[in-house]
Amino acid sequence: MAPRWILLSLSFLAACTGEEPAEQPAEQPAEQPAAQPTPDVQLNPAELAAAAENVTLVPSPAEMQRALANAGLTSELASMVSDKDIGVEVDNLDQVAVRTGVILAEVVLTLKDAPKDKLVRRLESMKAGFVKLGAGSDIPSTIDELITSINNDLNREDLLDEVDLLSGAMVPELETEAGEWVVPLIQAGSWLEGAYLVSGAIESESKFEAAGSLLRQPEVVDYFLEYVQREGGDKAPDEVVKQLEATLVKLKSIAGKETLSAEDVKEIHAATGAVLSML
Repeated sequence: MAPRWILLSLSFLAACTGEEPAEQPAEQPAEQPAAQPTPDVQLNPAELAAAAENVTLVPSPAEMQRALANAGLTSELASMVSDKDIGVEVDNLDQVAVRTGVILAEVVLTLKDAPKDKLVRRLESMKAGFVKLGAGSDIPSTIDELITSINNDLNREDLLDEVDLLSGAMVPELETEAGEWVVPLIQAGSWLEGAYLVSGAIESESKFEAAGSLLRQPEVVDYFLEYVQREGGDKAPDEVVKQLEATLVKLKSIAGKETLSAEDVKEIHAATGAVLSML
């Protein structure tokens, strides 16, 4: 299943950024229209839409920042990311997945301007999370290459698009290596970080009218709850996962409203922050 997800990830993210995927098939000239999917990858509009929705749960700095700008906000999300180091040295694998997702969001959002040592630490923690989740060898080796590029002071602007694409392509690859439950929980961590930062931006600028378009996502909350509450998962007592579930239940109630008030935005910010403070 990994090839389909990677294909969908790359095609959707390229459409968002207006750029072509990093590689063209060897037998196909770059200027020719893209080849049709092979028979074993039967794509249809409904599948593309569903996959695109899931891929975008992993924050893209360009898309998140553009959404804020379109809503009339001026905050820079990268400047709002906490300096706190998040580790993955915990036993509960659900929590490892959530932590890895938060770190992934922080890497994507701060790649352009973060100090080298801070960025490398985040990448090393993210790699450790993927390894602990059973990611195989491809993802850790890709992260090692990024660390080498950063240590060699390669242009961050040049790396940003690559990491942004990888944030959509590398995570779904885990579905084959580690199990289908891993992907939504990593995405939940990234979305949690994004919701916290966006609600904080709205609150700090008092532009609460923007909340409906940026934070009202009941279908996304349902998607995460399905996996947090799943049967047969790692059910050892874990306070972070319990807090995440309680937060998602609260956000589902808020997201079901037709309009979001200032108090709703503050509640979203406080609820997501409560989970992140435990990491």
